[in-house]
Amino acid sequence: MPMLVTGDNSLQLFLGWEGVGLASYLLIHFWFTRLQADKAATKAMPVNRVGDFGLAPGISGRFTLFQTVDFSTIFARAFAPRNSWISRNMRLNAITLICILLLIGAVGKSAQIGSHTWSPDAMEGPTPVSASIHAATMVTAGVFMIARCSPLFEYPPTALIVITSAGAMTSFLAATTGILQNDLKRVIAYSTCSQLGYMIFACGISNYSVSVFHLMNHAFFKALLFLSAGSVIHAMSDEQDMRKMGGLASSFPLTYAMMLMGSLSLIGFPFPTGFYSKDVILELAYTKYTISGNFAFWLGSVSVLFTSYYSFRFIFLTFLVPTNSFGRDRLRCHDAPIPMAIPSILLALGSLFVGYLAKV
Repeated sequence: MPMLVTGDNSLQLFLGWEGVGLASYLLIHFWFTRLQADKAATKAMPVNRVGDFGLAPGISGRFTLFQTVDFSTIFARAFAPRNSWISRNMRLNAITLICILLLIGAVGKSAQIGSHTWSPDAMEGPTPVSASIHAATMVTAGVFMIARCSPLFEYPPTALIVITSAGAMTSFLAATTGILQNDLKRVIAYSTCSQLGYMIFACGISNYSVSVFHLMNHAFFKALLFLSAGSVIHAMSDEQDMRKMGGLASSFPLTYAMMLMGSLSLIGFPFPTGFYSKDVILELAYTKYTISGNFAFWLGSVSVLFTSYYSFRFIFLTFLVPTNSFGRDRLRCHDAPIPMAIPSILLALGSLFVGYLAKV
């Protein structure tokens, strides 16, 4: 991941891009004796390769057009008159085509609509992997790549419209799917897809800094939710079905508090971290005064409603409703031990205060 983030040219970014993809595959496949983990890893790899089939030609196209892979040189020369490529009697603007290809790469890596199916299945990996790779780093690589190439994306308006539409539809689709899930980790996984949609359409309305701000905020509260879910699953003998839990608030007071703080930040409740970026994204989409901006605003606003529903649904089903768990699980369950509680507490502090401290 540091190679991807610090690279000053397309080739180094691509090597880091492939590296995080490989790490994701290996970590999903950590429990290699489980059939479902094997299937999930086998599914994640080809879906990510579909995205690479967009990213690699996009990098090749930039090299063909600008004769360099260095970002600063490409951005400095992007304002010059662009040539058109002709294919099958269609005249395509070169910069537009390159940006669409780069978007395809981001769609595959960041689990956007059409390539979103691998992310919920990746929950077969260990929960700390879900908290780090599939909430904070690897799945946000596509958003980072678009933000990194933002000077290029500002030239073709068609590409920005496509980015906005893809992000808005992903946020809506993932949120509506999340309300029907019963697996605790899959609910949070679809929530991740939905939040990535917000980041993508924030890039589409040319507010890249706000998108990266939400990326950072999202890392705190989503990792907190995953680690809290892992604490519950660990104590409940690896049970992940929320319908077989309930009444755990008295047994897990710390985990309950952590998950409540993460959920409030996720839904954009006033003053936790998520509020400062999520609310601004919707506000900027509304004030864009374009068809794509209004489309993103209304889908994003409805997605907030669904996000609130599934967030409090898993809080209620896991902690507050009368218990549906087995007696042996209730007797053996315990709150997070100190080594598991310390990271959760640190992330909870980030989920409450980082948004306020980092806001402009």
